Amino acid sequence: MCATLSDVDNGCLNPKIAAKLILFFDMTKKNREKITIFALSNGIKVVHQHISAQIAYSGVMVGAGTRDEQSSENGIAHFIEHTLFKGTEKRSARQLIERIENVGGELNAYTTKEETAFYAATLPAYVGRTLELLADMLFHPAFPRDELDKERQVIYDEIESYNDSPSELIYDDFESLMFEGYSLAQPVLGTRRTLRYMTADKARRFMHEHYRPERMVVFVLGDLPLAKVQNYAERFFSCEPTTTATPLSNVCAHVRETPVRYVPQTAVFHRHTHQAHVMLGARAYPIGHPQQPALHLINNILGGGAISSRLNMSIREKKGLVYTVESQYTPLSDTGYWSVYFATEPENREECIRLVHDELQCLRETELSASALHRALCQIRGQMAVAADNRENTALSMAKQVLYTDSVVTWEESLDIMRSFTPAMLRQTAEEIFAQENISVLQYI
Repeated sequence: MCATLSDVDNGCLNPKIAAKLILFFDMTKKNREKITIFALSNGIKVVHQHISAQIAYSGVMVGAGTRDEQSSENGIAHFIEHTLFKGTEKRSARQLIERIENVGGELNAYTTKEETAFYAATLPAYVGRTLELLADMLFHPAFPRDELDKERQVIYDEIESYNDSPSELIYDDFESLMFEGYSLAQPVLGTRRTLRYMTADKARRFMHEHYRPERMVVFVLGDLPLAKVQNYAERFFSCEPTTTATPLSNVCAHVRETPVRYVPQTAVFHRHTHQAHVMLGARAYPIGHPQQPALHLINNILGGGAISSRLNMSIREKKGLVYTVESQYTPLSDTGYWSVYFATEPENREECIRLVHDELQCLRETELSASALHRALCQIRGQMAVAADNRENTALSMAKQVLYTDSVVTWEESLDIMRSFTPAMLRQTAEEIFAQENISVLQYI
């Protein structure tokens, strides 16, 4: 009988043995025998993949990001990500950094709309050191006032740098169109106005509300036996203050609201840039949706990383109108969106938009031939294999899947799902997601 994480959540298993619970996957699935997920008695999930490699990636992913912020505290999730590196109750900022760098490791972190991750790349022998350090940062932050003031200035500079890059800024502005009226519309970095009022007390309150056991995943990818990873997880994460007796329902936390309302918009911003920057797109499937792999495949055909993508061939190779044109599909925990971005000379803007719509119409109305589908599958198979060779991304993807789905789907399994789609099924997905009446357009001119 296979146990699941829901058995722990529902109290079906004795909490005393929950830390030892290993979720055994179907051994016939490729690589599944190397991936193990278990839950500590306090609800923190742990995922481990044993691979033969000289470098290990280990860290903690927290399901707390920009969408969990009140509008008055916009940017606090990112602010916390920065300031957790500024010292703990027993370590200074310098000691935190040197703890990993002195053994040749690299410590890193990032914040998104939905999660914050802290992790390191080290030799396998120092995974325990990494996890102990991260537990100290997450559970015993000092938030020294002078360091907070310095880091606030660093983030001010980061915001200005971002504002100077229209090819990056347009993604934030486009998400504001996609999710207008919801916290997902807020920028990750926050604003100078909101950052000005961030304090240690506000940071601690946000962490108390959102850095909860059920929103945390410890992850390890590397050449370490499972028993050692279990030992580290139990030592450093099973008895920490996250196991506060205050139920989440009794904490005045900002509850995530699933974006339902969506009205397509056309917006023009005057940014006084040399080129015109354009992004268009619409809402799409969330993480775990049955059609998520189909849209990934269609997006790759439309404007993925290959030079042979339809948009690149149509707008760059044949017409020479752009240097870069790309499409992306961004699934989130309960929603998602797809987008096409390009930059061009202002006089070519309307023609490029027309060419994008032509390619979208073709995917909506015309089924792929058997040979075209075969080429698309061969191409994405190679791309996925290359991406999987980036073990840092693999570790982070593994943690994110466990955070939202309590499982890990390997790239080989995703490819098997894609192989099951027929040309008619792919056209139906394109017809639904690329519907003309749902498309929003944002232009920087």
